[in-house]
Amino acid sequence: MRHLLLPLLVLPTLLSANPLIEVWPEGKMPGKATTEAEALVPRKDGFTRITNISHPTLELYPAKGVEGKAAPAVIVCPGGGYRYVVVDKEGSAIAKWLNSAGLTALVLKYRTPDNREGALQDVQRAIRVVRSRAAEFAIEPAKIGLIGFSAGGHVSARASTCFDEPAYHAIDAIDGQNARPDFAMLIYPAYLDDGKGGVSPDLKLSATIPPTLLVHTDDDKSYVTGSRVYAAALTEAKVEHRLLLYPTGGHGYGLNCNGDAKVWPEQAREWLQSVKVIPTDP
Repeated sequence: MRHLLLPLLVLPTLLSANPLIEVWPEGKMPGKATTEAEALVPRKDGFTRITNISHPTLELYPAKGVEGKAAPAVIVCPGGGYRYVVVDKEGSAIAKWLNSAGLTALVLKYRTPDNREGALQDVQRAIRVVRSRAAEFAIEPAKIGLIGFSAGGHVSARASTCFDEPAYHAIDAIDGQNARPDFAMLIYPAYLDDGKGGVSPDLKLSATIPPTLLVHTDDDKSYVTGSRVYAAALTEAKVEHRLLLYPTGGHGYGLNCNGDAKVWPEQAREWLQSVKVIPTDP
């Protein structure tokens, strides 16, 4: 894949004007990271995929229309098969949609490629960072959730089930913050099953898992089984959850679905109201 990559430094227009928050203090990041320079993975669909991420950041999109009030917040985990992150279709576009619902969004650029443990460390730390700076960013500290797409859905599921098992040793006072997300939205998540009819062994099932929404389609043959199996396991564990299962839509559509799953954003918003993350419409 290396010969297909485009160095980011030749594309300065891709840099965002939104505030960037460091996930780790300089020189204190645990685990491994690539030594390759960040680069684009070119595709003809017009979306932006970044790989070789060794410097995780959160990009802040403050809630609109809630001036003077603390807003719920969602950490956005884009997909990309753990090889890259799709920072616009499943990142900035999702953040703007969340803003329209009255939520602050923070798009996480987690470590790639092929670094599942590093990605989990980044998500756990991101939750703690956001919670520790909730007052600064006008965020409700008891309403900090996750939304993840494909591989981002998998790491979000791990973070929402393994929050009481630190993925790294504490490095500062921020790591004293609770790493449990208050809710999780898993959109066409990947890798949730073990291929034998059970839940993936890297998910820890318990009644303390936060309220969870799963969105999937029957025609996503590679990954829909995982959502079905996980939803059944959440039922058995007595965890509040909902599975939105649509006949068509495929995989990797973000907000751009042409199939039956095109209604998922509105139904996800209704779910957020039902679990009291955002108020119901007047």
